[in-house]
Amino acid sequence: VRFRTSFSNTIYDVMKGRGWKETDSETDWDCHWAERDWVYDVFDNVHLENWQRLNHFRNGRELCRKDLLVKNLKRRKRQLDREGRADEAEAYDFFPVTFVLPREYAMFVEEFKRSGGVWIMKPIGSAQGKGIFLFSRLSEISEWRTDYRYRGGKDQKESEVEAYVVQRYIANPFTIGGKKFDLRIYVLVTSFSPLQAWLHRSGFARFSNSRYSSDPKDIANNFMHLTNVAIQKTAENYDARSGGKWDIRNLKLYLVSQFGREMVDELFWRMQMLILRSLFSVQHVMINDKHCFELSFGSD
Repeated sequence: VRFRTSFSNTIYDVMKGRGWKETDSETDWDCHWAERDWVYDVFDNVHLENWQRLNHFRNGRELCRKDLLVKNLKRRKRQLDREGRADEAEAYDFFPVTFVLPREYAMFVEEFKRSGGVWIMKPIGSAQGKGIFLFSRLSEISEWRTDYRYRGGKDQKESEVEAYVVQRYIANPFTIGGKKFDLRIYVLVTSFSPLQAWLHRSGFARFSNSRYSSDPKDIANNFMHLTNVAIQKTAENYDARSGGKWDIRNLKLYLVSQFGREMVDELFWRMQMLILRSLFSVQHVMINDKHCFELSFGSD
């Protein structure tokens, strides 16, 4: 198997470890593990043979970019409501109240004044915790507007402004040992028409470095509120040996000891359905292509 990639990480090591042969040819390869930007910029101008495989769909950002994911989830929920499928529409209430700024700033302010609370801001296209912050006062979001929305002068178009999603922060998370965590679960999608997806049986939990606190004075402590490894590994007492991670098997064993197997099985079934509903929300907008697959739909 001939492969091409610009990565030099675990993906590269796995391909070499399987005995695959690396090539730098632009066209003569069996599998190309490409950057997303390559797919968006080059794919439409390349002819692929039947056997060639590429690790992204043309418009995979519909699921992977925060603002587009929210748009698709909301649209799917509205569609189900129109079809009279109220129970299934209600199942799409698994994400918090979300707005895209600056486009929906007025609607956000209206909701904030009505309910208040703590909110979290995330750049739509960033990863590894970059640019994320929490706030509980509109004056803090006004500072964001000053720093971001208006940088570049009055003539700057809104489409050129760095967009953020703002979501109501889940202030009472389930913790283990007093620490927040999320799960990284990998999904392989080989087709959206029909939808074909496989959920990897393994995965891991990512823990915060510091114990969680809802005290307002801790609102800026990213070691407490975010679980991204890129953030946590900069903490002074970071455990590089464990990486702040716990594999799914150990997590399940712990949860079963606390809540019983039946409840834990129900929990993981609901998580599987959450992943499937996310895929359903983009199924009819994704450009399906027999050459494409996605293994990097890491569901957090």
